[in-house]
Amino acid sequence: MLDAVPVLKLKRGEDRRIRAGHPWVFSNEVDNDATPLAKIAPGAAVRIHSDRDQFLGHAYANPHALICARIVGRDAEHGLDRSLIVHRLNVALALRERLSREPHYRLVFGESDGLPGLVLDRYGEVIVGQIATRGMEALKGEVEAAIRAVLAPRGLFWKNDSGARDLEQLPASAEVGFGEVPEEIEVVEAGLRFTAPLRTGQKTGWFYDQTANRARLARYLWAGARVLDVCSYVGAWATTALAQGAHSATCVDSSAPALSYAQRNAAANGVKIGTLQADAFEALKNLHDAGERFDIVILDPPAFIKRKKDIPQGQAAYRKLNQLGLALIERDGLLVSCSCSYHLSPEDLSVAIQGAARHTGRFVQILEAAGQSADHPVHPAIPETRYLKAFFCRVTRE
Repeated sequence: MLDAVPVLKLKRGEDRRIRAGHPWVFSNEVDNDATPLAKIAPGAAVRIHSDRDQFLGHAYANPHALICARIVGRDAEHGLDRSLIVHRLNVALALRERLSREPHYRLVFGESDGLPGLVLDRYGEVIVGQIATRGMEALKGEVEAAIRAVLAPRGLFWKNDSGARDLEQLPASAEVGFGEVPEEIEVVEAGLRFTAPLRTGQKTGWFYDQTANRARLARYLWAGARVLDVCSYVGAWATTALAQGAHSATCVDSSAPALSYAQRNAAANGVKIGTLQADAFEALKNLHDAGERFDIVILDPPAFIKRKKDIPQGQAAYRKLNQLGLALIERDGLLVSCSCSYHLSPEDLSVAIQGAARHTGRFVQILEAAGQSADHPVHPAIPETRYLKAFFCRVTRE
């Protein structure tokens, strides 16, 4: 059977990065004379060979994408099938069960879990998935069967609306994979209970990548602290801060439904928040002009930089947002500044914070530089899997 899988042969010298552990094959690395990409069906399983015909890995291919093949296994005897997906899910599950007492976490993080193009988030008995590549789309039925075999959840929902699908010429879609799927997802995080919309919510409904950072907040809180949660979505940061001892918290978001969920989540956990529906930049300026001041400002915006060409404009946006946030911290306080833009390096974010501090006459000390939660493991060969930055900064007057 494996001998029938077509081969993609690499050009001379193009195997070095693959041998070093990187799973991506780019279209300009393929020897098209020996193994024409055009003859490979989008999403088909392939074997990757060196120019000397040495086996390098089992992969799936998309001849129409820049990343034309993604390796899923390097054992020549075990190809791309349901049993491999089941194995990968079991390995991924073993890590998450060590990390969390509750079945609420990112279960699969693409290449970092050996399943490129696949994201699975677990909300108790409900799984929400996203597929970003042709190859994984072709395997959707096998993925569903593997999820049933490993987890037997009540339901699976595919929320395939990410921009990454455009690069693979895949349409956006949202559909039930199997079972019963509710309109809302329930999340348990650090003993707190949250509700978020599923079909109309952001990403898969929740941002598990910030779980560890929200827990970190506790060491920097103090009694009486006034908290501003900017780009709050459904209020996870604000509710967590109040549960950890903050005196008050206000959520800022442009979405009225998100703020409604934020109020529900606060009430469900025995606390009360204020809300402000507005664009983040406008809200921060208006709060400053109105004389409002806070002890802790949390900035957790969406990605301002999605492509390399957006870097200059995105850097300016991060600096402006931090400038507006810092201006609201009057005395000895805390700024939590986050970025989920891969193309903004940690160094660039610190430069943006420092530039904002100079402009507002603040002195900033970075107390802790953090990243994504451990259920979003980093693949050491793929810098793109390390994307989240979260700086905890003390802020004083110069």
